[in-house]
Amino acid sequence: MKWKGKRRSSNIDDRRGQSGTGGGGRGINPMLLGPLFRLLFSKTGLVIIALFLGFSWFTGNNPLSLIGNLIGGGGGQTQSAVPYQGSAKENELADFSATILANTEDVWNGLMPNYREPTLVLFSGFVASACGSASSASGPFYCPGDEQLYLDLSFFDDMERQLNAPGDFAQAYVIAHEVGHHIQNILGITDKVQNLRGSLSKKEYNQYSVRLELQADFLAGVWAHHSQKMSQMMESGDLEEALNAAYAIGDDRLQKQSTGRVVPDSFTHGTSEQRIRWFKKGFETGDLQQGDTFNANPL
Repeated sequence: MKWKGKRRSSNIDDRRGQSGTGGGGRGINPMLLGPLFRLLFSKTGLVIIALFLGFSWFTGNNPLSLIGNLIGGGGGQTQSAVPYQGSAKENELADFSATILANTEDVWNGLMPNYREPTLVLFSGFVASACGSASSASGPFYCPGDEQLYLDLSFFDDMERQLNAPGDFAQAYVIAHEVGHHIQNILGITDKVQNLRGSLSKKEYNQYSVRLELQADFLAGVWAHHSQKMSQMMESGDLEEALNAAYAIGDDRLQKQSTGRVVPDSFTHGTSEQRIRWFKKGFETGDLQQGDTFNANPL
């Protein structure tokens, strides 16, 4: 990809190097445990707890969450006193990600009136979002609650080494796919799918999840189509990198690799063939009207 020297997005929240835990708390000093428990189980402590629970009930807050915040310090992640210094390769990936995000902004601002630009959060290890805490093992994700994309740059190494999906355009596809989820959120599609969760069996809901993910693949293809027209960033072999990445993260392939068998009823993202096909459809047409995965039959 010819991405160097292009505009970088300002919608970047770089949290790399910030400390945190999967639960989002800082933890209590062990030296305080003894005095704390003596207070809690004294007469004074019991009165405090009763008042605390009454306040929690009145305000509608979860008392366990409030107690956890009180004991654990409440915060999600804390900034290290020493500024984070990434490796040259990691910092280049951060610049690359900011450039790709800027390119998606240019494309979607042109395709959608009143487009709301999402923020890309770069993190390492653990991160707290409006959708809860997550680790690097969760992979990149989009949270509709705060309209932010979350990415640990180490995932790009995992793509190359573990999934055999190398290449900068493969990485761009990942970012564009998460931006696709943002488009779905803006259009109200995400809410419609999530509202079905309580009325469907897990098997039935998984089918809607697959259609949501395949539509995000389609939208990533639409981005690539218009990006190439606007910026000419793609080079020979780039499209193949994206298609290889789509193939690598198909449910059937990942299940076969991890368990040796494939369980279609448990699919949540779509097969390798479906992911490739819908990305290609978006790339070849560039037409948002062609991406109705929810009424496509067969999918």
